Amino acid sequence: MEALIIEGTAKTPSVRFEAGQGTIEIKGRSIPENSIEFYKPLVDWLEEYGKSPAALTKVNIQLEYFNTSSSKCILDVFKKLEAIYKAKNEVIINWYYEEDDEDMLEAGEDYESIIRVPFKMIEIVD
Repeated sequence: MEALIIEGTAKTPSVRFEAGQGTIEIKGRSIPENSIEFYKPLVDWLEEYGKSPAALTKVNIQLEYFNTSSSKCILDVFKKLEAIYKAKNEVIINWYYEEDDEDMLEAGEDYESIIRVPFKMIEIVD
């Protein structure tokens, strides 16, 4: 399966989904003009990946900021990961947040309360 790699911009996060290694990474800022359009290929990729995922899928989410429309799309990404997890595959979500960023920590905790996949909250200390 092809890797999905999208370079980050000032408004969109960098994306690195690699099926062979079971690694999924979203990093940066997520304030795209059209969140649904930006996230659709990610959700579609995960749909395909879910048919034969790696034994362990490791997800690294390191967002500085995301807007409301992105938050819904990120939830859609997590729902695909939850389906993979419910199909008896190992999935770990690492949610990174800056040391003083309470909002980003809370956002991770909110997702964790909705999605039945193990989350690790990882504080980035400068």
